[in-house]
Amino acid sequence: MKPVRIIILTVAVASAAMAGLLAMKLTRGPAQLTAEPVIERAPTVNVLVASKSLPVGSRLGGDAVHWMAWPKDGVVDGLITEEHRPSAIEDLTGAVVRLPIFNGEPVRSEKVADSSSRIMSSLLPSGKRAVATEITVATGAGGFILPNDRVDVIMVRKSDNDVFLTETVLSNVRVLAIDQQVEEKDDGSKSVVGTTATLELTPDQSKVMTVAQQMAERISLALRSVADAQEPDTNAADYLLSGDGQPSIQVIKSGSIVKGDGSSQGQQQ
Repeated sequence: MKPVRIIILTVAVASAAMAGLLAMKLTRGPAQLTAEPVIERAPTVNVLVASKSLPVGSRLGGDAVHWMAWPKDGVVDGLITEEHRPSAIEDLTGAVVRLPIFNGEPVRSEKVADSSSRIMSSLLPSGKRAVATEITVATGAGGFILPNDRVDVIMVRKSDNDVFLTETVLSNVRVLAIDQQVEEKDDGSKSVVGTTATLELTPDQSKVMTVAQQMAERISLALRSVADAQEPDTNAADYLLSGDGQPSIQVIKSGSIVKGDGSSQGQQQ
């Protein structure tokens, strides 16, 4: 075969191959271009949150709280932001936790008190008093009463004819502490039954409780449901107070309050 024919044949084969490749590309169509979706991030601000669960009575420190990015439109009144309080972590060091704060929960101003060393006084809201009463397993709901629970205070006393009477002298009051243990355990272990419960009372309730402790054969605490937390907590057995609201001396005889003339003032149920 002549060289010219070989060259022509080679060119023809190469042309055919290129035409085949071109035809394959055309049949596949244009390449599909995929665009990455654009995600717009919502504006955020730094909010002070708990680094661990903080029970009632614990103190804040550098390892207890930290700043966390929070959606700006989700910030409500009461949250502590770095924009408005950049030194909040230092300012709140030593502050006392008044209500439980869980891990990752924003720290609200109303849940912490000042850094005074008087922890119990820091836990008390303005106008309230802390009053202690003795309890046992039988009178303390079997040891299931814990700080922040709500209880009714029930008084058992004897009447003049030696009949036992019971009455609720305080309703839905908050338990501040059991003995000296203000904190709740986080490890799930069983609580130790204390011998003293400290209650959060109004001034008038404090007087009622003091009189009831003198009159009663026994005082029991009845544990309330958490669903009752919004019910009134200022009710008390008002007849145990002096009628005119002035300081007075009340005489207790045989489980009843008597007036100066010796007549009975107590109510029986």
